[in-house]
Amino acid sequence: MVTDDEFRTLMAGVVAPVTVVTAAGPDGPAGTTVSAFASLSLHPPLVSVAFARDSSLLGQIERTGRFGINILAHGQEAIAALFARRGVDRFGSVPWHDDHGLPRLAAASGWAVCELYNNVEAGDHRLLFGLVTQASRRDDTAPLVYADQTYGTHSRFAVRSPRPITDQIAAFMR
Repeated sequence: MVTDDEFRTLMAGVVAPVTVVTAAGPDGPAGTTVSAFASLSLHPPLVSVAFARDSSLLGQIERTGRFGINILAHGQEAIAALFARRGVDRFGSVPWHDDHGLPRLAAASGWAVCELYNNVEAGDHRLLFGLVTQASRRDDTAPLVYADQTYGTHSRFAVRSPRPITDQIAAFMR
């Protein structure tokens, strides 16, 4: 059997997107940094996100049945660190606004509004499946990623050439 340290070391080398998952509740906006986020299905459009069982945000999402996914942009490392800390006013020092009844962080590279589709036990975590009902992405900013205790972005993202408009039109006609 693999040890905890062996598993942590293995997973530390896996590049993960950095997201802040948010919810709205009776005490105002709530959110936390999550790197266990992934696309799950196209039909229907589903994403997955994992929370520790003792997460207060998990309970809020289970009560309201909704959550937002803020895919952080390169350069938002301080926001990722802020939302990973406990006992701080996470929304007091960052620009955000209400979007479809959920807290949306300004300047994030992507945004999704999710309805809770399913919730399953997964070891010491709960795995939530979200049905994406609204989505948007900024093309002008690279997403923030995390691996080996270091924030970064895809190395070629900033130098990539935009696809010619004819390629984009052809893609919509398929």
